[in-house]
Amino acid sequence: MNKKDIEIEYKKKIKLIINYNKNYYDASKPLVSDKVYDDLKKSILNLESKHSFLNSKNSPSKIVGFKPSKNFQKKAHRVSMLSLANAFGREDLINFEKRILNFLSKNINFNLSYSTEPKIDGISASLIYKNGEFKTGLSRGDGKEGEDITVNLATIENIPKKIKSKDFPEEIDIRGEVFIQNSDFENLKEKFANPRNAASGSLRQKNPDDTKKIPLKFIAYTFGYEKGLKIKNQIDFLGKLNDWGFKTNPLNKLITGVDNLLINYNNIEKNRTKIDFDIDGIVYKINDFELQKRLGNVANAPRWAIAHKFASNKAISKILNIEIQIGRTGALTPVAKIKPVNIGGVIVSNATLHNEDEIDRKDIRIGDLATIERAGDVIPHILSVDKTKRDIKSLKFIFPKKCPSCGSKTIKEFNNVTKRKDAVRRCASEGYKCEKIAIEKIKHFVSKDAFNIDGFGKKIVENFWKLNLIKLPQDIFRLDFKKIEKLEGWGKQSMENLKYSINQRKNISLERLIYSLGIRHIGIENAKILSKYFKSFSRFISFSNKQSLNDILNIDGIGETQLKSVNNFFNNEVNLNILEELQKVLIIRNATNKDKNGLLKEKTFMVTGKLNGISRAEAKSLIEENSGTSVSTVSKKLNYLIIGEKPTKRKVDMAKELEITILNQSQFLKMLNISS
Repeated sequence: MNKKDIEIEYKKKIKLIINYNKNYYDASKPLVSDKVYDDLKKSILNLESKHSFLNSKNSPSKIVGFKPSKNFQKKAHRVSMLSLANAFGREDLINFEKRILNFLSKNINFNLSYSTEPKIDGISASLIYKNGEFKTGLSRGDGKEGEDITVNLATIENIPKKIKSKDFPEEIDIRGEVFIQNSDFENLKEKFANPRNAASGSLRQKNPDDTKKIPLKFIAYTFGYEKGLKIKNQIDFLGKLNDWGFKTNPLNKLITGVDNLLINYNNIEKNRTKIDFDIDGIVYKINDFELQKRLGNVANAPRWAIAHKFASNKAISKILNIEIQIGRTGALTPVAKIKPVNIGGVIVSNATLHNEDEIDRKDIRIGDLATIERAGDVIPHILSVDKTKRDIKSLKFIFPKKCPSCGSKTIKEFNNVTKRKDAVRRCASEGYKCEKIAIEKIKHFVSKDAFNIDGFGKKIVENFWKLNLIKLPQDIFRLDFKKIEKLEGWGKQSMENLKYSINQRKNISLERLIYSLGIRHIGIENAKILSKYFKSFSRFISFSNKQSLNDILNIDGIGETQLKSVNNFFNNEVNLNILEELQKVLIIRNATNKDKNGLLKEKTFMVTGKLNGISRAEAKSLIEENSGTSVSTVSKKLNYLIIGEKPTKRKVDMAKELEITILNQSQFLKMLNISS
C-alpha cells in the first residue's frame, strides 16, 4: 500500500470515528457496539504508530469524548477528564504492568497494588464542591471542557448537596458515573434503546423537571482538582467517599498481581447478569496516589490506569422471519426469528429489532445474514446485516398498519417532549378489546409488583384465557376451581394451592391496585403518588374529566403525560366495569400517610433473596410505611439485612464482616408485629 492509499484509508477511518462519536456522545444514539468502536480506534492508533506522516486533530490519540452540545453552556475542567487505554487479555495486562515498572525503575518482583472497579456503562460527570456545598456539575464533554448540567445533576437523589464532615476538602471535583439500574430501565425501554441511552438522554434534558422524573443514580470513583485532600491511596479515598455520603461501587477491591486481576475479572464477568447495572469491563488503577503522580499521563490517558474490557458476544446467523409482539400498552415490538446459534454459551433463536425505525435504518430483511450481539448478556439484538450476501429478490419488511391481533389501526403518537412522533407504533384499540393486549394486561395484573399471586404465571394466564376461564382481571377471583381440577396437569392439591394464593391477595393496598391496572405511564412510584392523592378506592373510582384536573397536575411527579393516561383509562367503559367488579371481590386498603415515628424509625434495611408470600416491593413499602429506609447496597450505614431464599452470598458475607444484624422473614415481620 502506497502513501496515498494509506492516507485515504486513514481519513476514511477518522471520518467514521467522528460520526460514531457524534451519535454516541451528542445524540445518545450509538451506531455500533463498543467492540466495533474499540477495534476502529485501535486500527487508527496502529496506523499512526506505523506511519509518522499521519496526523488529525480528530484522532482518538488527541481527543476525548466529543465537543460539548450547543444546548448547554460550556465550562472548562480545571483538571482534564481523560479517557482510558483498553486491555483485552492477559498479554495486554502484563505489558501494562511492565510499562509501569520500567517507568518507575522497579524490578519485576516489585508488587504493584491495584484498585479494581467494575466499569459502569453510563455517563461521566464532574461534581464541584466548595466548602462542602455542591456548586457546579459538568459533563465530560471533550475532556477539556464540559456542559454545565448543574440543575439536572441536582435532581439526582443520591448526590449529596451539602457535606458537613470536618475532613471534607475545602474544594474538590468529585467524579463518577451517572446511570440507570436495569430494574428501573424496565419502565423506560419503550423510549430508549438501552440504560446508557436513557441516562444520557435524561441527563441532557433542557428542562430539569423532565430529568427529575427519571430514576438516575450516581456512583463516585475518583477526583479531579482538589484543595485540602489528605488521603494517600484510591482504596482509602473510596472508603472516605462512603463516609461523606457518596455511593461507590460495592465490588471495588484491592488486588496485587496480574493473575489475581484475571481471577477477579473472570468472577465478575461470570456473574455480571446478577448486577443491577450495566458494566462493560473492569478498571485497574495503581492504588498509591504518589505513584499515580509520578506516572502522570500519556496523550489523553493516564499511565497508571487501564480498562479491561469484556468481550462482546457476537455471532452470525440467518433471519428466518420477523414477528410482531404486542405489549400491554399496545406497543408493537418486532422480533427477528433467527437460525439458532450459540452466543457466549447460550443458544439464541430470537433477537429484538426494537421498533420500525430500527428496521428501516439498518435495512433489515427476512433472509439476511445478520450479526447478532449479546453484549452484557442482555437480550440479543441485531447489529447489522450483510447486504453483499442478500438475495436480489428480497423485499423490505413492511411494518403492519393494522394490529395483527385485533385488526385495529396502528399509530405513532406525537411526543410533546421531543416534538416528534414516537419511534414505537401502537395498536389503537382500547385495552381489553385486543386479545394480545388483554392477555399482557392480565399477566401484569398478577405479576410480582402488582397482585403477586404465587403460582399464577404467564403460561397459566395464556392457558386460562384460551379455555375462557379468564377474560378480565375480576375473573381471577371468580374462577371455577372444579373445572380447573379436571384440567390436564392439574390435581386437587395444585388447584387448592392456586385457590389459596388467590384468596391471600384479596386484601391489597390502593397503590398496588392502581399499579396492577397497567395504566400506561403509571409505574410503581406514580401509583404511590396517586394513591396518596386519592387516599381511598371510592375517591379513585369516582375520578372523571369533570373534576379539577389542575389539582392533579400540581402533584409533584404527575405531569400531563400521566394525567392523559389516567383520563384515557377512565374514559373506557370496560375499565370502569373492571373497577366496579373488583370492588365487589377485594378488600382495598386506604392509603396511609407515612408515620414519622413508626416502628422502624431511623433504621435502614436491605432485602436479598426471595421472600415467601410478599415481593421485595411490598417489603420495601412496609419498611417505608413504618418510618424505615430501604437501601440497595450493603454498607456501614445498613442496620439490618433481610434474607429470603437463595440470598446473594456476597451480600451476606459483607454484612457479617461489617457486623450488620441479619434477619429472616419471620424476624422482620415480628418487628412490625405481623405474624408470619
